[in-house]
Amino acid sequence: MRAVGVTTFGGPDVLHIVDLPVPEPGAGEVRIKVAAATVNPSDTAMRAGVFGPPPQGDGPPYVAGWELAGVVDAVGPGAGWLPGERVFAIVLPYLAGRGAQAEYVVVPADSVARVPDGVSLAAAATLPMNGLTARLALDKLALQPGQTLAVTGAAGAVGGYVMELAASEGLQVIGDASPADAALIKSLGADVVVRRGPGLAAGIRREVPSGVDAVVDAALIGPPVLPAIRDGGQLIAVRPFPGESERSIAVTLILVSDYLREAAKLAELARLVTAGKLTLRVAREIPAEDAAQAHRQLEAGGTRGRLVLTF
Repeated sequence: MRAVGVTTFGGPDVLHIVDLPVPEPGAGEVRIKVAAATVNPSDTAMRAGVFGPPPQGDGPPYVAGWELAGVVDAVGPGAGWLPGERVFAIVLPYLAGRGAQAEYVVVPADSVARVPDGVSLAAAATLPMNGLTARLALDKLALQPGQTLAVTGAAGAVGGYVMELAASEGLQVIGDASPADAALIKSLGADVVVRRGPGLAAGIRREVPSGVDAVVDAALIGPPVLPAIRDGGQLIAVRPFPGESERSIAVTLILVSDYLREAAKLAELARLVTAGKLTLRVAREIPAEDAAQAHRQLEAGGTRGRLVLTF
């Protein structure tokens, strides 16, 4: 089977199509014939060698990719799925170096959910990793309706899902944006839009003088956003927090790998898509053979939605 792989770490040009054996599903596992897999910042980091060689598996070539959509191709005993069903799934590429960017992927049955009718497979592929990250962030915060949440990186995939989920749960949402993205941020559920940049924390305080109850820091701002939060509030970090907290603000690092086998949460995200409460955003569909182009575009910045590799 074809996969997007690397045999040595480096820039986008190290990506190439490799030929790998088709994996076989075991008990409780599903094999998916992949139609679409996204490119996330974690994938560019894996390609560049930021995390080093995966600790398990058969060595290179390494295949990145956390999320995919396609059609069930084969099932192991007790998997509970049927061949031909349209599904999307989350995958962990780091342990064995075999991620979502391949023609066939085997995953546990509880890492899979059904794609809603009327939703393309390319669009469905954008939901698992970032949707579950957003879900995990809000679950950790456990805010109550009416409380205030600020989201940095609101125009990005994680930020957009956080805002929409938070708005659907009755939170008061503040999102950051450049002037060009202000309308987008409002459409994704922000009650208030604050200009992104060095004055963000002060801008949030002008809107909420007492400080917001929590921040989801999808833009990786780190300590400079802490002044926006009230004493004793919370901050969710999606990467290790580069500094110290202050004023008893609780900083929590979340890892989407904690939700790798949460099929019910995946299914609920799909239900919210059907209900019109979550927006799937495909920035561009790119053939898998042109994965290097997708990596260059993502690393250049400014992409809204997700770049999707098609097989």
